[in-house]
Amino acid sequence: MSRLGFVGLGAMGWPMAGHLAKNKHEVWVYNRSPAKAQRWAAEHAGHACASMAEMATAVEAVISCVGADDDVAQVFAAAQPHLKPGAIWVDHTTTSATLARHLAQTMESLSGAFLDAPVSGGQAGAQAGCLTIMAGGDGAALANAQPWLEVYSAGVVHMGPSGSGQLAKMVNQICIAGAVQGVAEGLAFAERAGLDCEAVFAAISKGAAQSWQMDNRWASMRAGRFDFGFAVDWMRKDLGLMLDEARRNGASVPLSALIDQFYADVQKLGGSKWDTSSLIQRLRDPAP
Repeated sequence: MSRLGFVGLGAMGWPMAGHLAKNKHEVWVYNRSPAKAQRWAAEHAGHACASMAEMATAVEAVISCVGADDDVAQVFAAAQPHLKPGAIWVDHTTTSATLARHLAQTMESLSGAFLDAPVSGGQAGAQAGCLTIMAGGDGAALANAQPWLEVYSAGVVHMGPSGSGQLAKMVNQICIAGAVQGVAEGLAFAERAGLDCEAVFAAISKGAAQSWQMDNRWASMRAGRFDFGFAVDWMRKDLGLMLDEARRNGASVPLSALIDQFYADVQKLGGSKWDTSSLIQRLRDPAP
């Protein structure tokens, strides 16, 4: 049994930390809303921490799943003076590769290790314990963390040195954005053409057009239901990180840049918190 800290009890973090507790790890949690940490601790027989300092002094490793670069930097700075020598920090937040490399260097100076380990699979994957984890950083540290990560994932892939996990997550978001836009355009075309959309889905979902987005989002897109899943605001944050990186490395990502602007249109329609499949709404409504 390991003594682990978990920071961030949102839609992803709550079930991920829960899987750790169910697998007999001793889990100490911290959340910006203390009451939420206390509810989690009561439900899972864990420990609610009043501060990052309290957590850092108690655990051998910290796992974080928060919002963005600034959130990770803030909790890391609060914990850093209190971390034990040799501690491992695993960050599941989608951040810039630049931040991941900086924190890895900082942890190395403390004789510890930082792993950038963003995930794919969404809230449903977190709840089911079948996330995909893309990890960057020291291989030996990842091997030590593997038993913890496996309790809420279906696979952990070491992508390379620090920052590589975040770069791989950017590839993931590029591919998702393109797939969602393709499904949205296909469905919108079928509707305008007067086709039986259920029959279209039954036909094309068994062929080369099949994708996870089609299988899992066609029906909810058809119904105009977007009150679940991965929010447009978060996708724009992720695509923004990717576009910044593309400007640095010279990669050409014209389709992703265009879809990012389509998501800006959805935000103008009031869909900031809608699932990313809401791209279809801008094809049904006049674009802002």
